[in-house]
Amino acid sequence: MAREDIARKARRLREAIAHHDRKYYVEDAPEISDAEYDALVDELKAIEKAHPELVTPDSPTQRVGDQPTKVFPPFRHAVPMLSLDNTYSKEELIEFNDRVARFLGLEVREYVVELKIDGVAVALRYEGGALRVGGTRGDGETGDEITANLRTIRSVPLSVKADGEGLAFEVRGEVYMPRKAFDRANEEREEAGEPLFANPRNACSGSLKLQDPREVARRQLDAFFYAYLPGRGAPAFPTHDQGLEFLRTLGFKVNPNIRVCRGVEEVIKVCDSWEERRDALPYEIDGMVIKVNDVALQERLGATGKSPRWAISYKFPAKQATTKLVSIEVQVGRTGTLTPVAHLEPVPLGGVTVKRATLHNEDEIRRKDIRIGDRVILERGGEVIPKVVGVVTSVRTGHEKRFEMPKDCPVCGGRVVREEGEAASRCTNTSCPAQVKRTIEYFGGRSAMDIENLGPAIVSQLLSKGLVKDSADLYALTEEKLVSLERMGEKSAQNLIAAIQGSKDRPLSRLIFALGIRQVGVRTAEILADRFHSIDALRHASTEDLESVEEVGPIVAQAIADHFLEPRNVKVLEKLEKAGVRMKEERKLPPKTGQTLAGKTFVFTGTILISREEAAAMVKAKGGKVTESVSKKTDYVVVGEDPGSKAAKARALGVATIDENEFRRIVGA
Repeated sequence: MAREDIARKARRLREAIAHHDRKYYVEDAPEISDAEYDALVDELKAIEKAHPELVTPDSPTQRVGDQPTKVFPPFRHAVPMLSLDNTYSKEELIEFNDRVARFLGLEVREYVVELKIDGVAVALRYEGGALRVGGTRGDGETGDEITANLRTIRSVPLSVKADGEGLAFEVRGEVYMPRKAFDRANEEREEAGEPLFANPRNACSGSLKLQDPREVARRQLDAFFYAYLPGRGAPAFPTHDQGLEFLRTLGFKVNPNIRVCRGVEEVIKVCDSWEERRDALPYEIDGMVIKVNDVALQERLGATGKSPRWAISYKFPAKQATTKLVSIEVQVGRTGTLTPVAHLEPVPLGGVTVKRATLHNEDEIRRKDIRIGDRVILERGGEVIPKVVGVVTSVRTGHEKRFEMPKDCPVCGGRVVREEGEAASRCTNTSCPAQVKRTIEYFGGRSAMDIENLGPAIVSQLLSKGLVKDSADLYALTEEKLVSLERMGEKSAQNLIAAIQGSKDRPLSRLIFALGIRQVGVRTAEILADRFHSIDALRHASTEDLESVEEVGPIVAQAIADHFLEPRNVKVLEKLEKAGVRMKEERKLPPKTGQTLAGKTFVFTGTILISREEAAAMVKAKGGKVTESVSKKTDYVVVGEDPGSKAAKARALGVATIDENEFRRIVGA
């Protein structure tokens, strides 16, 4: 087949896949089966693999990149992305309407009422009909550039329909995690022994901050778009709802429940109707957004310091219920932290039956004067475990009991201590069965050694039968030992052994994270792996060596040092090494040519002619890195027009400050 014919076929496949993406993810009206869709994608992948020069940025095969992002560059908003003022009552909505009328000197004829999706606000810029860059709201002036993560969301068009080709414009919207995706994510985290997400909003926010787009894609995020900002050559519209309709025609997912209302009374009726129906939606909402529909009136109204005068948020009341607190159970976590949990008389709240609620710590119980036997007030706003927000003291009988944090661990009887300055009490026995169980679950978690099918139930059986005593013992398990467990057939045993053995070759950063060192998260584990390249070097590093590492302060350094002073932890390391788990990585030396900025750190402040994204890419291409804050470890601060406090801090620390011309010379631009 001639190259022109192959290129034409690839283009038609891209167009067909984009069409079916819109029908499935935006319009909820699929035209073909999953198998037929997969066949189209596979055919396009085969062509692009054979002819890589035909790959385009907007190809559906390019939604998920191969390389994790090390740093999110800053995303500058051309038009400030303001937050909305909140109202909590019908009276306040009427006051908003009166305030707008007084400012304009006329009554507003039309308002647009939208569902307030409980997610993360984002902005995306399109040029020439293709997605160029996207970022979070941040402080309204600057957010994080997360284009690679946004591209993984199927309802985000990589390119738009013909009406938008050649145009420059921006859209704003809300990325959210659907209820089903949230439940699925928490089921996976529970099986992996990882902490549950508190609510879909937090899960969505955390997902967008992940540095690996492939992991973001697994979270099955979605998005609705609620604002259109025309740019070069793009049409402008006299009303807000017409702009939204234009976005629909371009293939953007606009919420179907948007209503144009005549007058504030109709606005209130719409808000009331959704307060009753909110739990029936497949996603979380926490209120409504009311906007003046006329764009010219919006411009006349303008904004206050942080909020537009032409829009407001109406927040639904928090979901509350009252019930009896029957007992308080103290649970022991992976690091020995004792957490009091309230067991309640079952009560319906927000569409679920609530039987327990977190009480956080002893200080929180004292502050709210919560007693066993009290009638307590629960509040739930999408959280997995609701909060006890108060006590109905007027119905106390005098038989209620004050809670006392135990002096000994409720699981192992070990000594409990509460360190000065901390709210948490901890069990000091590192061999405590509760700590061991959660440590093994954590070790096998998705962000750690990623041992599939090693859930809490399996770990409990392994411990109760004496098959393991610590995480390293997992590598001594055999199929014969596993088949003795409940609900563990021969095939399941084979799969678990294969998963355990396959985890031996995980990257060093995964192992460091899996060790469960206090204060060491995924990002810190990656930094430590890059700096020390082996567990042995990390284990023998002094606190001074550790503190010299970027993003590692005194508290984290001491936590790392303390971990390796514990004999039990050292024994686990020795067993892991004997089992063949990868304990080191080869040093990644930069290529001899081209990496002229290897080891150099840049910070940008003020306005420069090139975009921050381009500048950061130039630095990374030469082996350097870009950070947001200035420290003694910074090599260059690039100062543009109207610089902020970073320039002054750089001069105070003696860090080199350069202008854009010097920056271009250094990067060879």
